[in-house]
Amino acid sequence: MKIRNASPGDIAELCHLLNEIIHIGGTTANETPLSHQDFSDYFLSGADHICCFVAEGDTGLLMGFQALDHHTKLPKNCADIGTFVKHGTTQSGIGTALFQQTLLHARQHGISNINATIRKDNISGIAYYTKMGFTDHSVAKDVPLLDGTKVDRISKRYAI
Repeated sequence: MKIRNASPGDIAELCHLLNEIIHIGGTTANETPLSHQDFSDYFLSGADHICCFVAEGDTGLLMGFQALDHHTKLPKNCADIGTFVKHGTTQSGIGTALFQQTLLHARQHGISNINATIRKDNISGIAYYTKMGFTDHSVAKDVPLLDGTKVDRISKRYAI
Protein backbone atom coordinates (compact mmCIF):
# COMPACT_ATOMS: atom_id res chain seq x y z
CA MET A 1 0.00 0.00 0.00
CA LYS A 2 1.23 3.46 -0.89
CA ILE A 3 0.11 6.70 0.79
CA ARG A 4 0.22 9.75 -1.45
CA ASN A 5 -1.41 13.13 -2.01
CA ALA A 6 -4.81 12.96 -3.65
CA SER A 7 -4.89 14.39 -7.16
CA PRO A 8 -7.63 15.59 -9.51
CA GLY A 9 -7.33 12.27 -11.36
CA ASP A 10 -8.54 10.50 -8.20
CA ILE A 11 -11.80 12.42 -7.89
CA ALA A 12 -14.10 9.96 -9.68
CA GLU A 13 -12.83 6.93 -7.75
CA LEU A 14 -12.78 8.69 -4.38
CA CYS A 15 -16.21 10.22 -4.92
CA HIS A 16 -17.56 6.74 -5.73
CA LEU A 17 -15.90 5.33 -2.58
CA LEU A 18 -17.45 8.06 -0.39
CA ASN A 19 -20.88 7.87 -2.04
CA GLU A 20 -20.94 4.11 -1.44
CA ILE A 21 -20.26 4.73 2.27
CA ILE A 22 -23.02 7.37 2.34
CA HIS A 23 -25.42 4.96 0.60
CA ILE A 24 -24.73 2.19 3.13
CA GLY A 25 -25.23 4.71 5.96
CA GLY A 26 -24.39 4.74 9.63
CA THR A 27 -20.70 5.57 9.50
CA THR A 28 -20.53 9.13 8.20
CA ALA A 29 -22.23 12.39 9.04
CA ASN A 30 -22.53 12.95 5.28
CA GLU A 31 -25.98 11.87 4.17
CA THR A 32 -26.20 13.26 0.66
CA PRO A 33 -24.08 11.87 -2.20
CA LEU A 34 -21.53 14.27 -3.63
CA SER A 35 -20.99 15.17 -7.26
CA HIS A 36 -17.43 15.10 -8.57
CA GLN A 37 -17.34 18.91 -8.36
CA ASP A 38 -18.64 18.92 -4.77
CA PHE A 39 -16.06 16.31 -3.82
CA SER A 40 -13.25 18.34 -5.39
CA ASP A 41 -14.40 21.58 -3.76
CA TYR A 42 -14.65 19.99 -0.33
CA PHE A 43 -11.68 17.63 -0.22
CA LEU A 44 -9.15 18.87 -2.77
CA SER A 45 -9.42 22.52 -3.67
CA GLY A 46 -11.86 24.43 -1.47
CA ALA A 47 -10.91 27.42 0.65
CA ASP A 48 -10.97 25.29 3.83
CA HIS A 49 -8.85 22.45 2.37
CA ILE A 50 -5.55 21.67 4.12
CA CYS A 51 -4.58 18.26 2.74
CA CYS A 52 -5.99 15.00 1.43
CA PHE A 53 -4.07 11.72 1.28
CA VAL A 54 -5.10 8.49 -0.41
CA ALA A 55 -4.18 4.89 0.30
CA GLU A 56 -3.43 3.15 -2.99
CA GLY A 57 -3.36 -0.64 -3.10
CA ASP A 58 -0.78 -2.70 -4.94
CA THR A 59 -3.07 -2.93 -7.97
CA GLY A 60 -3.63 0.85 -8.09
CA LEU A 61 -7.11 0.65 -6.52
CA LEU A 62 -7.76 3.47 -4.04
CA MET A 63 -8.59 1.91 -0.67
CA GLY A 64 -9.38 5.05 1.29
CA PHE A 65 -8.60 8.69 1.93
CA GLN A 66 -8.14 11.09 4.80
CA ALA A 67 -8.55 14.85 4.67
CA LEU A 68 -7.86 17.80 6.93
CA ASP A 69 -9.70 21.07 6.61
CA HIS A 70 -10.36 24.27 8.48
CA HIS A 71 -13.73 24.58 10.17
CA THR A 72 -15.24 27.89 11.26
CA LYS A 73 -16.33 26.44 14.63
CA LEU A 74 -12.78 25.37 15.52
CA PRO A 75 -9.82 27.45 16.72
CA LYS A 76 -7.38 28.53 13.99
CA ASN A 77 -4.69 26.05 15.02
CA CYS A 78 -7.16 23.14 15.03
CA ALA A 79 -7.99 21.18 11.89
CA ASP A 80 -10.97 18.92 11.27
CA ILE A 81 -10.29 15.38 10.01
CA GLY A 82 -12.34 12.97 7.95
CA THR A 83 -11.36 9.38 7.24
CA PHE A 84 -13.06 7.17 4.67
CA VAL A 85 -12.06 3.58 3.92
CA LYS A 86 -13.47 1.42 1.13
CA HIS A 87 -16.32 -0.75 2.39
CA GLY A 88 -15.10 -4.20 3.38
CA THR A 89 -11.47 -3.17 3.97
CA THR A 90 -11.62 -1.90 7.55
CA GLN A 91 -9.22 -3.40 10.07
CA SER A 92 -6.52 -3.60 7.39
CA GLY A 93 -4.19 -0.78 8.50
CA ILE A 94 -5.37 1.74 5.92
CA GLY A 95 -6.54 4.29 8.48
CA THR A 96 -3.36 3.98 10.53
CA ALA A 97 -1.16 4.49 7.47
CA LEU A 98 -3.20 7.51 6.36
CA PHE A 99 -3.06 9.07 9.82
CA GLN A 100 0.73 8.81 9.98
CA GLN A 101 1.01 10.90 6.81
CA THR A 102 -1.74 13.33 7.85
CA LEU A 103 -0.11 13.85 11.24
CA LEU A 104 3.26 14.59 9.64
CA HIS A 105 1.61 17.16 7.34
CA ALA A 106 -0.25 18.76 10.26
CA ARG A 107 2.97 19.11 12.27
CA GLN A 108 4.77 20.69 9.31
CA HIS A 109 1.97 23.24 8.89
CA GLY A 110 1.64 24.44 12.49
CA ILE A 111 -1.56 22.63 13.40
CA SER A 112 -1.57 21.89 17.13
CA ASN A 113 -4.85 19.96 17.44
CA ILE A 114 -6.90 17.73 15.16
CA ASN A 115 -10.64 17.39 15.72
CA ALA A 116 -12.73 14.39 14.71
CA THR A 117 -16.50 14.58 15.03
CA ILE A 118 -18.13 11.16 14.88
CA ARG A 119 -21.73 10.00 15.07
CA LYS A 120 -22.30 8.15 18.34
CA ASP A 121 -23.70 5.19 16.40
CA ASN A 122 -20.47 4.91 14.36
CA ILE A 123 -18.80 2.40 16.69
CA SER A 124 -15.95 1.61 14.28
CA GLY A 125 -15.19 5.31 13.76
CA ILE A 126 -15.09 5.97 17.50
CA ALA A 127 -12.81 2.94 17.98
CA TYR A 128 -10.51 4.08 15.15
CA TYR A 129 -9.99 7.60 16.45
CA THR A 130 -9.54 6.32 20.01
CA LYS A 131 -6.90 3.87 18.74
CA MET A 132 -5.09 6.75 16.99
CA GLY A 133 -4.90 8.61 20.33
CA PHE A 134 -7.84 11.02 20.09
CA THR A 135 -9.55 11.82 23.40
CA ASP A 136 -13.11 12.91 24.06
CA HIS A 137 -13.59 16.67 23.88
CA SER A 138 -17.31 17.41 23.66
CA VAL A 139 -20.70 16.01 22.66
CA ALA A 140 -23.40 17.66 20.55
CA LYS A 141 -26.62 16.05 21.72
CA ASP A 142 -29.47 14.95 19.48
CA VAL A 143 -28.24 16.24 16.11
CA PRO A 144 -31.01 15.37 13.62
CA LEU A 145 -30.30 13.31 10.54
CA LEU A 146 -32.17 14.05 7.31
CA ASP A 147 -34.88 11.55 8.30
CA GLY A 148 -35.34 13.25 11.68
CA THR A 149 -33.52 10.60 13.73
CA LYS A 150 -31.50 12.29 16.48
CA VAL A 151 -27.93 11.11 17.00
CA ASP A 152 -25.27 12.52 19.30
CA ARG A 153 -22.04 13.69 17.67
CA ILE A 154 -18.87 13.05 19.67
CA SER A 155 -15.92 15.37 19.10
CA LYS A 156 -12.53 13.91 19.88
CA ARG A 157 -9.23 15.79 19.78
CA TYR A 158 -5.66 14.83 19.09
CA ALA A 159 -3.04 17.13 20.58
CA ILE A 160 0.06 17.36 18.41
